[in-house]
Amino acid sequence: MLNLKHFRCTFDKYQNFKMEVIHNISNYFPKKPSIVTIGTFDGVHIGHQKIIRDLVSKAKSEDLSSIVLTFSPHPRMVLQKDTQLKMIDTLEEKRQLLETMGVEILVVQPFTQEFSRLTAIEFTRDILVNGLNISKLIIGYDHRFGRNREATVDDLKQFGLDYNFTVDEIPAQDVASIAVSSTKVRNTILAGKIKKTNQYLGRPFSLSGSIVKGDKIGRKMGYPTANLEIKEKNKLRPNNGVYLVQSHLNNKICFGMMNIGKRPTVSGKKIQIEIYFFDFEGDLYGNKLKIELLEKIRDEQKYESLERLGNQLSIDQKSCQKLIPKYL
Repeated sequence: MLNLKHFRCTFDKYQNFKMEVIHNISNYFPKKPSIVTIGTFDGVHIGHQKIIRDLVSKAKSEDLSSIVLTFSPHPRMVLQKDTQLKMIDTLEEKRQLLETMGVEILVVQPFTQEFSRLTAIEFTRDILVNGLNISKLIIGYDHRFGRNREATVDDLKQFGLDYNFTVDEIPAQDVASIAVSSTKVRNTILAGKIKKTNQYLGRPFSLSGSIVKGDKIGRKMGYPTANLEIKEKNKLRPNNGVYLVQSHLNNKICFGMMNIGKRPTVSGKKIQIEIYFFDFEGDLYGNKLKIELLEKIRDEQKYESLERLGNQLSIDQKSCQKLIPKYL
């Protein structure tokens, strides 16, 4: 099970730290040499975290700027026209995660067809050397880059000799020992295996959005819900069902249960996300909220009446409350 106390301690370490975000490398003007890692880092899972911690640690010890170079949109959306690809984190969620880990600078490079056609030598010279003033690069053992992914880590090391930077390669055995990937994380989310998802992420998977007005059916049944609206269309949602969740409200952690689905009992037509908090009273309309998912309780199903649905919600609440102590 995910140790939330350890997670909070780890990610709260840099809670007063402010990371600089640069949109497009042409807007970055280096103040000193940098240590860089490159990737989409979707999910910022435990494998990514190992790289980021190494990056931040070496930046401090060697007096370098720590830089994460990432891309938006995801390269698959551009090169493979994969418009169905959903992201574990929105760009803002990724920004928050990297900031809490102490990364100094996040460079978000627009990924276009033109950018994808940069050769390996052009990418190294124009982006890493001239753009980021690189002194050291941290990269995975199987990393490929440049037009048509033509260059390997060995090519990068040769470029490092030519342009005076070093390459730290993450050994294959280190990657294998973590045994996680963004694809694995996506699959567990889609399957509703949230406990496994959170183990892979080293933190609770979250949904962020604004609280909007609903039809108040839940309130009539004694379960007033906050309706979460997520504007980012390519944000990954879990499969339909009821989940134990937590959120930070009024400077404290509040637990609740969330339903995501079409609400078949009331003949709903579109997917909605509704959260009922157990120990909170107040008006959340218009607020931005981050909901952290802890466990799935059951699949969504249709009931023959609102009364039967209300009875099931009472059972769901008891099921959730039995689980809460292990997350305190």
